[in-house]
Amino acid sequence: MTVHWPTQSPTGTVSEFRMKITKLCYLALILLVVSFSLSMAPVSMRARAEQHLLYVASPGIRNYVEYGGAGILVFDVDNGYKFVRRIPTWNVPDGEKPENVKGIAASARTGRVYVTSLNRMMAIDAVRGEKIWDKTYDGGCDRMAISPDGKTLYVPQFEGTAWHVVNATTGDVIAKIEAKSGSHNTIYSADGSRVYMAGLKSPVLWVVDARTQEVESKVGPFGNVIRPFTVNGSNTLVFVNVDGLLGFEVGDLRTGRKLYRIEVDGYKQGPVKRHGCPSHGIALTPDDKELWLADCANDTIHVFDATVIPPKQVTSIKVRDCVGWVSFSMDGRFGYSSTGEIIDVDTKKIVATLQDETGRPVQSEKLLDLVIENGKVVLAGNQFGMGMKRM
Repeated sequence: MTVHWPTQSPTGTVSEFRMKITKLCYLALILLVVSFSLSMAPVSMRARAEQHLLYVASPGIRNYVEYGGAGILVFDVDNGYKFVRRIPTWNVPDGEKPENVKGIAASARTGRVYVTSLNRMMAIDAVRGEKIWDKTYDGGCDRMAISPDGKTLYVPQFEGTAWHVVNATTGDVIAKIEAKSGSHNTIYSADGSRVYMAGLKSPVLWVVDARTQEVESKVGPFGNVIRPFTVNGSNTLVFVNVDGLLGFEVGDLRTGRKLYRIEVDGYKQGPVKRHGCPSHGIALTPDDKELWLADCANDTIHVFDATVIPPKQVTSIKVRDCVGWVSFSMDGRFGYSSTGEIIDVDTKKIVATLQDETGRPVQSEKLLDLVIENGKVVLAGNQFGMGMKRM
């Protein structure tokens, strides 16, 4: 290209004008090269359109704010569980501690996350982080469960006599189921047909027909009162922690009978920091192949082969503190310990530890993962590690 330079510049000398034109030409050339390079570079549509996030409710270890403060802490699963943001929950007056968080649930159908404290339950928009409603309930709240269609919550009173059946849209109570069992933990079956209810004052598991909201059957009695529990994907077996046992028991959901009592081999049942229960935490991988068991006294998670019944102990994973809950990511790649450690399910190695925005270690027994695509929740996990493989 030939450039014909003028003999006179209206704003300065010819040499100054030539310098300005030269700079403009160089700038245009640089912009052209950069534009071409960007157009040829690979673009990660997943990074822009889809997010896999872990929602952690705090304080999720009693009311201990040193493990992450108060609120819902959000972490980026695909970026090494890096802290993303904090969603506010309840305001805490100066000089006071927040109430214990008792449970967390979420629905992909509605895009909502629900959190319970000792006395209240709150519904929050999972994407915008905005509060939708906040209500108190007679007898308080404990670890609840939500129906697969996102319409109904079963909310146990805080170690009380009953479960409230709650409209998830409004927070209004629509029914009440009296169990007089020290209402505590709740699981909604993956197919939406049943609700499993366990109280920490009873050795019997209650099974409710989700359509009629009436008790369908009972399982047990087990060897002691029931603590955390989980069910397999085909709704045929329940695996329960009970007081006084470093291990678990297995029940038949079809016959209502207790089948097996399994004790952890090679470890002693020592004193525990919390819950007064040697094993407070039990979970199945989504494929129903492994069962992970908490051991608070030994700061350990014990892994069992669940493809055989009774499950067979195969290995153990050392963690940094008393473990009081275990669950899994929806895709089954990661195990979530209440100690804030993320464990690769295949290798059994700790691959990340949760930290908040200040670098403070985060621990919680109330957490689940969500997949958000183009600003909408498309998948929602569960605070319980439930089997998802249906026979």
